[in-house]
Amino acid sequence: MAPLSSLVLLTLARTCLSQTLTPLPSIHEGCIHMPIIHSTNPQHFGKRAASVALANRSDIAYYAQLTIGNPGQSVFVQLDTGSFELWVNPDCSDLDGSNARFCQSAGFYDTTKSSTAVSLGTGKTLRYGIGSANITYFRDDIALPGSTTGLKSVQFGVATSTVDEFSGILGIGYGQGIATRYKNFIDELSAQNAVKVKAFTIALGGKDVQEGVIVFGGVDTSRFSGTLTRLPIIPAANSPDNVPRYWIDMQSVRLTAPSGRTRTYANSTLPVFLDSGATMTLLPADLAAAIAADFGATATDSGGFYPVDCDLTKTNGSLDFVFNGVTIQVPYNELIRTIDSTPPSCFLGISQSNDFTLLGDTFMRSVYATFDLDNNVIWMAQAANCGSTPAALANSNVLSTLTGACSTRSAVATSNTGSGVGSNGAAASSAAGSGDPTRPKSTNEPGSVGNGGSVDSSAASAPSSGQFAWGTVAGVLGILTFLEGI
Repeated sequence: MAPLSSLVLLTLARTCLSQTLTPLPSIHEGCIHMPIIHSTNPQHFGKRAASVALANRSDIAYYAQLTIGNPGQSVFVQLDTGSFELWVNPDCSDLDGSNARFCQSAGFYDTTKSSTAVSLGTGKTLRYGIGSANITYFRDDIALPGSTTGLKSVQFGVATSTVDEFSGILGIGYGQGIATRYKNFIDELSAQNAVKVKAFTIALGGKDVQEGVIVFGGVDTSRFSGTLTRLPIIPAANSPDNVPRYWIDMQSVRLTAPSGRTRTYANSTLPVFLDSGATMTLLPADLAAAIAADFGATATDSGGFYPVDCDLTKTNGSLDFVFNGVTIQVPYNELIRTIDSTPPSCFLGISQSNDFTLLGDTFMRSVYATFDLDNNVIWMAQAANCGSTPAALANSNVLSTLTGACSTRSAVATSNTGSGVGSNGAAASSAAGSGDPTRPKSTNEPGSVGNGGSVDSSAASAPSSGQFAWGTVAGVLGILTFLEGI
């Protein structure tokens, strides 16, 4: 007899099937399944454009492809759970040559070439953690490549000028009556009956793959392990910044060393919000410093980043984020950001912020999250990848009955590809467990979360190559010995 979760999905929908031969989204009755394209994917952005963006802004950013207008014009927009509005057409001319090439590869929407474009004659300025966009509102049709249906007369912004932005943004936060005065993209999917529930699921995919997946109105049980855990979204009135974001309560942060030993950081019970548009994870200064110290970083560099040895990405272990009923393990490889320089430079994917706490892409790559806007909850599980079986949800009540198709072992192993440090991994292993008597264990206690400002999105500028003095195997062995001894 088939498991209950399989029967539920079969009953809910036999559609929303992924297109396995071509990386095109599919829209069917009840849900929309579309790929999340990584900025490192040369099929879409070109190898040179992608690697340039890596060096200057982030190791990986995440994009969805939309087709706007009649006839359709294809554009890539950054997928952002931390903001609320869709806009296109960044000003590539204010970027340097390298970032400009990436910007141009994202596509351009020309309102004069669409027979259905209507200017609303109003606009605003959208400000993000990095950059801003002055937009004018338009209405036009939005289709998804590979489908015959789409959304009609959707309101979105067309940029007239931007600062430090090299793509448009698809904000998939709360919409009309909560964060916007009009129906945003998520609202329109529900209002135009493209989905049966106002919910979407994100699986960004690890750094070593080139695509993830987002399912609007559905789930994909081949992208997680275990069961989904229900976490209430904190109401705006009770949240740290009083803004309606995807805030949830985190119980603690815990380090799991390669030996399997664990340490829980003091005062790591915090409200955090999930932000796919943020490259970094932001934590209170003392907590960030305590974590960084365990990775061998005693101070930030001039850019505010914690430099670490790149060989740590080849090492097993994880930083664990504990919530009520579920723990998300982030392997070292996903937590550490790598800059494509010569030699490569690496730094911890966590930054200090006493004003704002968010879990950005360095966390989001390891979590499978369903955002249920009908009930104001987020369902979470450990991310994995064992195929593609998207299906529509007839209602959100079934989420509690679903079980991921992937094994627990494959969930963490998907990203945790290393087992040692280069050719000296055996030496690191033999030294494990002895501890490092010259390095005291971190005892810093993090401060409390303050009331941050309204930030639409966050990203971090990468330090330039050559800033780090790391890279020796001997340095890594000392860090590993310390991690093993906790």
